[in-house]
Amino acid sequence: MSTVLAFKAPMTATKTPTELDPRWLRVQARDASADGEFFYSVATTGVYCRPSCAARPANPKNVAFHTTTAEAEAAGFRPCKRCKPDQPPKAARDAALVARVCREIEAAEEPPALEALARSAGLSPHHFHRLFKAVTGVPPRAYAAAHRAQRLREGLESAGSVTEAIYDAGFNSAGRFYEASDAILGMTPRDWRAGGTGAEIRFAVGECSLGAILVARSEKGVCAILMDDDADALVRDLQDRFPKARLIGGDEGFEALVARVVGMVERPGLGLDLPLDVRGTAFQQRVWAALRAIPAGTTATYREIAERIGQPSAARAVAGACAANALAIAIPCHRVVRNDGSLSGYRWGVERKAALLTREQAA
Repeated sequence: MSTVLAFKAPMTATKTPTELDPRWLRVQARDASADGEFFYSVATTGVYCRPSCAARPANPKNVAFHTTTAEAEAAGFRPCKRCKPDQPPKAARDAALVARVCREIEAAEEPPALEALARSAGLSPHHFHRLFKAVTGVPPRAYAAAHRAQRLREGLESAGSVTEAIYDAGFNSAGRFYEASDAILGMTPRDWRAGGTGAEIRFAVGECSLGAILVARSEKGVCAILMDDDADALVRDLQDRFPKARLIGGDEGFEALVARVVGMVERPGLGLDLPLDVRGTAFQQRVWAALRAIPAGTTATYREIAERIGQPSAARAVAGACAANALAIAIPCHRVVRNDGSLSGYRWGVERKAALLTREQAA
């Protein structure tokens, strides 16, 4: 007799309603972009979480979804102590914490020590330093120096004397200030107060595929990279920026600097490692530092930059700082776009902005 063996097809597990819900995939992926869109609760623990919560994965049979925290709490669940869904997102909490510390730095007579700022933030010095730099783009010491430099610039314009402005800005001795005055102002304080009288700025105008380009350099570093279709307009712009400085046409050696900048425009992958003379308010310098941290070929929105410098509601002010940038390419404001990803205004023309981004992405 022959024996007939019967084979059964393997059974396929039936998915639970939760597993069929597209929100479950986002929970499994710990998708931070879903935070705020919905919350999920776990019946066996009695807590509710953000989609990005790093807690141990829950059994989908015990999971339910909620539109708001109030809805989750009305169902009898309490907020997770790990992801704190009843509080603002971690990025927003970090930004608020750093913004508060920034106000402390600005209110201090002298730059506070890192340890004191870390204690105020309730963090270790190492953790605080890393968080501050991640949010603002600069270390606490650099932020304090930029703010003090801005106080000095404002004081030189309004104080009764240079000495008074130096002490009002938080320098406890004139000697210490003069040791660093060139790095702060790019010239002596008396020349700054006089609108740049006596300062020498060398410049030259070249041509690139995007039109005319002007490069200017002070004793401290490159202080302007301007673009336009009209070379004469570029020179007038430079004169308006430094009305009392002595403008000197560049020699053959300076032409090599212009060639390096033009090369960066044509081939962004070359990079532009040049000393810069960056002049702006403390806020502008924070924005510009964040712009320089955007990798070539990528973009960030005005809102994202505002969050990175610790002022999430300052997107309009960030746009203003981008518009005030006088160092095209070197400070890449062309990498900032609208929240929907579309190109916004660019002081040197949206067409140039699009061309620069296309070249960077190709490189």
